Amino acid sequence: MSVYNQLKALHIELPPVATPAAAYVPFVRTGNLVFVSGHIARKDGKPWVGQLGKEIGTEEGKAAARAIAIDLMGTLQAAVGDLNKVKRIVKLMSLVNSAPTFTEQHLVTNGASELFSQVFGDKGAHARSAFGVAQIPMGSCVEIELIAEVE
Repeated sequence: MSVYNQLKALHIELPPVATPAAAYVPFVRTGNLVFVSGHIARKDGKPWVGQLGKEIGTEEGKAAARAIAIDLMGTLQAAVGDLNKVKRIVKLMSLVNSAPTFTEQHLVTNGASELFSQVFGDKGAHARSAFGVAQIPMGSCVEIELIAEVE
């Protein structure tokens, strides 16, 4: 099944590429790799603010990570023109705005990882890092970057 059929089945509409908030570009392609800059969690068009383990629980953080995955796919589509050209989601790096005692960054990041597997099947299985950090730009709860291999 094509990536777009999967997205349609999941009732997902990809957003356009967001304008960078600082001095960087949304993605860089070198050879067959596309490096997608970190995307912060957004809710209703605004930063999804909060700290995991304090104002936000794991399940809400997981929903925020899933929302980021949708934004990342929108940027990846802009980079390659057609998501069916993705050979592999290679790696995700997830930064989770965490209270000092919060230790479920890996579960929060599953929100993105699980969606990539649903949309891309075996091509969506990826290497991953999930870190707890003291703060993320604009107070966002999660930020994720992506590396993909394309045709």
